Amino acid sequence: MANQASSPEVKERRIAISLGDPAGIGAEVTLKAIAALRRSNNAGAASNPLVVGCRRWLEQSYQALRGVSAAPLADPASLEMLDLPLIEPIPTGQPSAASGAASFAWLTRAAELVQEGRCQGLTTAPIAKQAWHAAGHPYPGQTERLAELAGVSEASMLFTARAPHGAWRLNTLLATTHIPLSAVATSLDGPRVEAKLNTLLGFCQRFAPRPRLVVAGLNPHAGEAGRLGQEEQAWLEPLLASWRLCHPAVELVGPLPPDTCWLGAGAAWADPAAAQLGADGYLALYHDQGLIPVKLLAFDAAVNTTLGLPYLRTSPDHGTAFAIAGQGLARSKSMEAALDTAWELG
Repeated sequence: MANQASSPEVKERRIAISLGDPAGIGAEVTLKAIAALRRSNNAGAASNPLVVGCRRWLEQSYQALRGVSAAPLADPASLEMLDLPLIEPIPTGQPSAASGAASFAWLTRAAELVQEGRCQGLTTAPIAKQAWHAAGHPYPGQTERLAELAGVSEASMLFTARAPHGAWRLNTLLATTHIPLSAVATSLDGPRVEAKLNTLLGFCQRFAPRPRLVVAGLNPHAGEAGRLGQEEQAWLEPLLASWRLCHPAVELVGPLPPDTCWLGAGAAWADPAAAQLGADGYLALYHDQGLIPVKLLAFDAAVNTTLGLPYLRTSPDHGTAFAIAGQGLARSKSMEAALDTAWELG
């Protein structure tokens, strides 16, 4: 896409970055990721980001990390930044209402910049939900706040990662996200799963016009014909049968037992010769069902991608890592992948 920033209908070809909770590793992984991408042969994602956060805090973090980080760091002086100063100092590794208020404000302004057309997509460093709640922002996570700002009823969480030795891509979408396990069964129904399947299909068709999609069951052994749970027989299997009839070009598999659903993905991730064993997309019915295989296979490579917004949002698949904040130990691979994915797919 050519840079058409002069047209108000076309977003500028750049990524906005919100720096996450200032008590965590957001500054570290962002500066490391930008430095790494600038050294690579494909530095598009990092060539002209617009960083949203506190410039003074970022510069202080840079100076402190220079003495302990083995990996290079981008100098904040080289970054264009929208400066939203911290109201009070934030101790490293100690989340608080103040750190939650800052990360909430930074995310909100970064999203607004994208919606105003100043950027094509958004990459978010990790936040702490408990800090948001302490600051009076009771959202389950960043996804829900972004959906509210965009005026959409619900956004979807999809985790994507390119296999390390091939072109196959692991794509897993969550039918439900940040809710208690006890609420999963009552939150799931045919219309929700149908909507999530349609979202997954739309994403996977970016890479495969006739994709193969796999749906995990809810219960052990996918219910084992009703002996271990009724949801599969009661509504999931009929819904998938109806969806197949409406999408004859798509191979839809499932519901599969959750404990074997991602075995083909594991083979495809490890061996390019086994790429045909991996599906183009997986639908997990609840958070940990999908995130356990994703993080086992691709912890440093997976990207949390928000679908359903009028723009693409990505984030690393890890959290704030307060225990190691400020020590120079945080790995930036997932943040690099998040920036690269926002650039590539946005």
